[in-house]
Amino acid sequence: MLGNLTGWHALILLVVILLLFGAPKLPALARSLGQSMKIFRSEVKNPDAPAEPAPSAAPTAEGTDTAPKS
Repeated sequence: MLGNLTGWHALILLVVILLLFGAPKLPALARSLGQSMKIFRSEVKNPDAPAEPAPSAAPTAEGTDTAPKS
């Protein structure tokens, strides 16, 4: 199926991806894909290992005052 993929096909796919996601989002997309592949490979190598909790991307709200100021 992918054996017929030529340079022109790859170029067209790259342009379509650029149009869909935009240039600024591509590094984050590539980083996310890389992290997913790393997790997948580690799970395939050692499926019995306990899963590590994913770090939270959202900041915590500990120690903030949410009361309205008057």
